[in-house]
Amino acid sequence: MDYRQLGRSGLRVSVLALGTMTFGGRGDFAKVGATDVANARRQLDRALDAGVNLVDTADVYSRGLSEEIVGAAIAGRRDRVLLATKARMPMGDGPNDAGLSRHHLIRACEASLRRLGTDYIDLYQVHEWDGQTPLEETLETLDTLVRAGKVRYIGCSNYAGWQLLKALGMADRLGYQRFVSQQIYYSLQAREAEYELIPAGLDQGVGVLVWSPLAGGLLSGKYRRGQDTPAGSRRLAGWNEPPVRDEEQLYATIDVLVAIAAARGVSPAQVALAWLLRKPGITALVIGARTEDQLVDNLRSAELRLSDEEQARLDIVRAPPLLYPYWHQAATAADRLSAADLALLGPHVRR
Repeated sequence: MDYRQLGRSGLRVSVLALGTMTFGGRGDFAKVGATDVANARRQLDRALDAGVNLVDTADVYSRGLSEEIVGAAIAGRRDRVLLATKARMPMGDGPNDAGLSRHHLIRACEASLRRLGTDYIDLYQVHEWDGQTPLEETLETLDTLVRAGKVRYIGCSNYAGWQLLKALGMADRLGYQRFVSQQIYYSLQAREAEYELIPAGLDQGVGVLVWSPLAGGLLSGKYRRGQDTPAGSRRLAGWNEPPVRDEEQLYATIDVLVAIAAARGVSPAQVALAWLLRKPGITALVIGARTEDQLVDNLRSAELRLSDEEQARLDIVRAPPLLYPYWHQAATAADRLSAADLALLGPHVRR
């Protein structure tokens, strides 16, 4: 297992993190999994044995049950685990039971601490943008939680590029704790993050944690052109996140994944994860699994090194088109591009 620095912080995290959205199975989250405490302990055993040191959850996963199960699974070995959780989503029906206000964030953090059975959270992430709470209020509250010792580092999730830069600029100006990471959706199935979020992370020293790196299982190799949806899949259960914009392009991508995997004697999932681990700016991939076998297979991706030719084949099959102003920059600014610029423009400039 490799370890990478989390943004500009001094924290080193494993390139694979254990995701726990499948823990619990309460409410709509039953569509993605219902891992109980015993199976969660086994998954954590497997992850720790493989060198994973980061476990990611959220208060909203199964309405707190995922955090409770994580807390039970790490009991007696808290010092071996970096705990990441999130807050922002509704946790009740009241007018202040959601969002990033001081009121909700402090209550959410204290509730997560109780459920997790710990007195501190290593990485506390705001789960989504809140356009109705002043950003100063959110950042000041997060800063207070860090200074109180309840939180070690802070991050954001699902922010747009301008929202991330606004938050970083405001934190710097006011002397508040800075986001060290952003947790975003990024996969071979959808590469929109390459336009703004990956370059912003590289430029600003913000680590990138990737959620759903297998596109909700679409890149596992089980979904094939002209075949029925696999039994037991989350899509058959009605969970349609992330969305599929172009089915033909998805299946073309899967065809290349399957071909490379067959030639290497590994699973398509391992190839998809190994491709992401070679992309610029990536810190870690958050992998979750319904079964222990799926987890074991995904963990093996940390050992897989794709060749330049294999990486290029996958890059080409789902390359994002250059929107404006990127096509113009590729044509006229190639003499003065930074590493952040080249994360998107590099392949086009080289061609």
